[in-house]
Amino acid sequence: MKITPLDIQQQQFKGKFFGGLDPDDVDAFLQMVSGEVEDLVRENNDLKEQAKKIAAQVEEMTQREANIRETMLAAQKVTEEMKANAQKEAQLIISEAELKAERIVADAERRLIQTTEQLQELRRQKVQFETSFRSLLETHTKLIALEDEPLTDA
Repeated sequence: MKITPLDIQQQQFKGKFFGGLDPDDVDAFLQMVSGEVEDLVRENNDLKEQAKKIAAQVEEMTQREANIRETMLAAQKVTEEMKANAQKEAQLIISEAELKAERIVADAERRLIQTTEQLQELRRQKVQFETSFRSLLETHTKLIALEDEPLTDA
């Protein structure tokens, strides 16, 4: 039977002879109250222990949450740094490629100018050769014509 505070306040003990209380009733009641208080103290201690465990679990979860949050921030920072480094590296590669392309174009333009100059020189040499060859042919043709003329000694 559960004893309430009201039960304790309203407890009446039977009177014994000469207006005293029945010691057996008082002892029985005290035993009952003692048992209930003992149960309540035990239950209170159990609840306190559970509260401590729950508080410890809450603290552990809070710490885990903080660790996870910290880890996520660190991972985000590393990711951002990696992204920034990748962008820098990509920009460097692009710059190097542009510089190399400029060198290749400049080299190609230089070679084009050299080739054009060589072609002009070859054309000049061809014209000079043709002129020299024609002149030589004309000279030989005149010599052959002179040799073929009969000598007239009159």
